[in-house]
Amino acid sequence: MTAIGITRTALTAPGLTGPALTATRLRLTTRGRRVLAVLAALPAMVALAVAVFLGGSAALASRDAGAPAGTFETVTVVAGESLWSIAQEVAPSADPRDVVDAIVRLNALDGVAVSAGQRLAIPAEYASGR
Repeated sequence: MTAIGITRTALTAPGLTGPALTATRLRLTTRGRRVLAVLAALPAMVALAVAVFLGGSAALASRDAGAPAGTFETVTVVAGESLWSIAQEVAPSADPRDVVDAIVRLNALDGVAVSAGQRLAIPAEYASGR
């Protein structure tokens, strides 16, 4: 157990008898230590929650207009196609890794997996090949 010593001074007037200086011991139980730890960490948890809810997704949740209309063309993915095959088809002279990266960034994709029927925006610099 943890004991914290607290000294309490009693004011006494000269000539009066009263309580003498006493020492009080404050005992913190296991539950008390846990409550104290939670109270100490609470400001950090609140700050983290505010940062996540207000600032963490501001870029993705914005209402910006997006890319201008003439800066990309759209293609529809056919069965059996991948981003790599689309990149080779739309820009045969460019490095497919750069084209795939540009398509992923423009469409805000989480990965490189695409499904049949999905519409993808192709950057205008590569769009003339299809």
